[in-house]
Amino acid sequence: MKKTLLLMLALLLAVSCFAQDEQTPKKPKKAKKEKIYNEKGEIIKQGWNFGPLPVVGYDADLGFQYGLCCDIFNYGDGSRYPRYNYKFNVEASRYTKGSGVFRFYSDLPYVVKDTKLFFDLTYFYANKYEFFGFNGYQASTYDPVVEQAHLINPDTLDKKIKSGYHFIDRNQLRFVGSMQRSFFGVPHLNWSAGLGYFYTTTSPIDTVKMHNYVDQPATLFENYVNSGIIKKEEAKGGHTGQLRLGMIYDSRDHNSDPTRGIYAEGTLVGAFNIDNDKQYPIKDRTNYNLSFTFLWRHFIPLYKDKLTLAYRLGAQNRLAGHTPWYMINNLNTMFFQKMYTEGLGGAVTMRGVNRNGVIGEGFAFANVELRWRIIGFQFINQNWTVALTPFFDAGMVTQKFREEEMIAAETPTTEMMPIYYSGNKESVHMSAGAGLKLIMNRNLVVSVDLGKALDNRDGKKLKTFVGFNYIF
Repeated sequence: MKKTLLLMLALLLAVSCFAQDEQTPKKPKKAKKEKIYNEKGEIIKQGWNFGPLPVVGYDADLGFQYGLCCDIFNYGDGSRYPRYNYKFNVEASRYTKGSGVFRFYSDLPYVVKDTKLFFDLTYFYANKYEFFGFNGYQASTYDPVVEQAHLINPDTLDKKIKSGYHFIDRNQLRFVGSMQRSFFGVPHLNWSAGLGYFYTTTSPIDTVKMHNYVDQPATLFENYVNSGIIKKEEAKGGHTGQLRLGMIYDSRDHNSDPTRGIYAEGTLVGAFNIDNDKQYPIKDRTNYNLSFTFLWRHFIPLYKDKLTLAYRLGAQNRLAGHTPWYMINNLNTMFFQKMYTEGLGGAVTMRGVNRNGVIGEGFAFANVELRWRIIGFQFINQNWTVALTPFFDAGMVTQKFREEEMIAAETPTTEMMPIYYSGNKESVHMSAGAGLKLIMNRNLVVSVDLGKALDNRDGKKLKTFVGFNYIF
């Protein structure tokens, strides 16, 4: 915690020093080195702009991140700046807690006339992927490793016990392609369509590979499979295809760093299991589901472009069919702001709440941020801004997933705490904190967020997240 605060203060001090050395023109003019400035004194970027970067980050749930990435922007003649003509991103990185990612995505808003295109191809692997059960507070917090340690030595009550009980091994290949076009010329209103493909594999945590858990008893995932809450035929994962259709209203002044406007998205997703029946004969489950996702983002300028109140509301519910357990935490959105599109909990939905700690067939969430752009300056021929963002996050399960199976599996005794179903009522999970952002050309955002769950059942420690982009 102290190291994180020192790093943030050092970053703020460094960029402040750079800002004092820069001279911003009072009026738009053409610089001696052919630099062109806009009315705000920003350099108007033209042509190609490459941003090769070492990936150095930290996620309290995943560990330290290291690797390489490259952002490639094309601004054309600069007439649209700070909007770009198109963008490509390539990343290969790994986290110290045993997960990694290989990703390529492209955002092409102006390559095809009047059409926005988006493509994402990503491979995730995780040796320690969190699994806390279903339906938020209805899931039991019981951990046999922790409970046994506390019985043997009560002095460990306030200490962190190494346990693999709430982890699984999960890999996923994801491809999403989306397009957006104007809806009969109505200003800011667009229709969208897309395809998705997910290949997910899941298995119990590998105690040989993860040597810290050699003596780990049956995990929560294994208990769910053995009890029938997770069907054995779907326990190993599977192939999922998606057809997406939606409506989008977008009046934001910018995509990555908006200061005003509204983004509203309603997306209908039809998903189907494309495994053959012999491989996954789930006789008591249909092989399709229909869901609806609604997102509302609003950016309200409080003082010019310096201070913005930003909030996001989101909800997702199944309308028909059945969802396999390994897809219920996927947030179905047309265009990604962050690499991970899973919730609730973690770095992209509720910062400070355990990642995947609030999952169900349907869920709702909200994020509120006060974005204060402290200072702007130019350095190495780029436009930079430093912003401070206090935030509040909240969410809950609104549509239960296999609640009856959880209740039926539970046979608590006086000697043992509940394993599958806590008996608690699901309610709102909340967290709060603050972030620091370093923004280049209003398109590349380096982000540091610190968040703390307001209920210890959602996580007891202040969590730090270092990465890229605002969460919305």
